[in-house]
Amino acid sequence: MKPRPVPRRAAVAAIAVAALLVACDKPPADVYLGYAEADYVRLAAPIAGTLTQLHLERGDRAAAGTPAFGLEQDSERAEREEAASRLRRAEAQWADLQQGRRPDELAAIRAQHAQAQASLTLSRADLARGEQLVAQNFVSPASLDQLRAGVGRDVARVGELDAQLRVARLGGREQEIAAAAQEVEAARAALAQAEWKVAQKTQVAPVAGDVVDVLYREGEWVAAGSPVVTLLPPERIKARFFVPPAVAGRLALGQPVQLICDGCGAPIPARVSFIAREAEFTSPLIFSREIRAKLVFMIEARPAPADARRLHPGLPVEARLAPATAAGAAS
Repeated sequence: MKPRPVPRRAAVAAIAVAALLVACDKPPADVYLGYAEADYVRLAAPIAGTLTQLHLERGDRAAAGTPAFGLEQDSERAEREEAASRLRRAEAQWADLQQGRRPDELAAIRAQHAQAQASLTLSRADLARGEQLVAQNFVSPASLDQLRAGVGRDVARVGELDAQLRVARLGGREQEIAAAAQEVEAARAALAQAEWKVAQKTQVAPVAGDVVDVLYREGEWVAAGSPVVTLLPPERIKARFFVPPAVAGRLALGQPVQLICDGCGAPIPARVSFIAREAEFTSPLIFSREIRAKLVFMIEARPAPADARRLHPGLPVEARLAPATAAGAAS
């Protein structure tokens, strides 16, 4: 049986319906395609070590300051104790130089000084008696030389001990005290560095966010700077879409944008947070035939943290610009 010819009116209607369907697939002039993107926070320790404590799991919602993970600290703690001991020794040496001699050493010098004073008194008395005997012609004047030498000797001894007492009451020389002070500062810096190393072995969440990945498990060796936990703060979620040069020139930071995506419910309000300075070809993630292989500018818009949780990184979105911008682009 031959197919019955389609009436002309029915054919025209079918063509019209097909054209309408194609028109429905084409986005409006003020809507631009893009996808959700995120700036992740990757927690890592600057020092290598074995992972001993893991406080977060994938899917957790961590508050700011929540403990994230900890690495073994045995070596760093030993280094801290060594630095603390060196600091105490340097401080003791510095204080000793400032205080002078010990009390027992001062007492010994004072006793020697008293003994020298007694010897000087005796020498002077012997010299006085010798001078009287010479005056009475009982002894020769030459015998006074030895007595005078004894007095001079004892006077010098008393002067020496006087100087020793003055030095003993003083601290070390200024240069020695300054050098000891520098040793104290160096020891304090070494202790601070050791304490920093111990603190870096334990990491906490710097911001509130969702735990999207855990890359190591307890007992595994973690290299220095290798991320262990990945966080996604709501304020770090954004939409990235692409507009032609005519539209990019009219955009401004802070301009309102509405984001539309499957499963997001009502449009998500956002504001333009970044406008690329250089043009690029259409992102390979955008498969719209109408804008393929055209120069575009990348635009980023950030919603409020409460609304950002409705977006998931990688989810395709449509960005609807403000009416004023869309009208300017059409002109």
